[in-house]
Amino acid sequence: MSEPGTLWQNAAELDLTGLKCPMPALMTERALRRIAPGSLMAVTVSDALAPLDLRHLCERDGHEVIDEVLKSNGAKRLLICRGPRL
Repeated sequence: MSEPGTLWQNAAELDLTGLKCPMPALMTERALRRIAPGSLMAVTVSDALAPLDLRHLCERDGHEVIDEVLKSNGAKRLLICRGPRL
């Protein structure tokens, strides 16, 4: 997928590169609690299992993964829209 300019630009940034599971999911969950429903967060992770964990977190808690991109350094960026509930 590609990075849709304005959506990514308007997202809060959360860089979790270098962290191993379960820390990326736990820290993303905590960060999502601090933003308003409907707000966007761009989460960057380097752990290979983190994108799967983040997708599971979103499905469980009612958030939506809008986009996912692979960076040149091998890290993945996920654009998450915070859902109405937590």
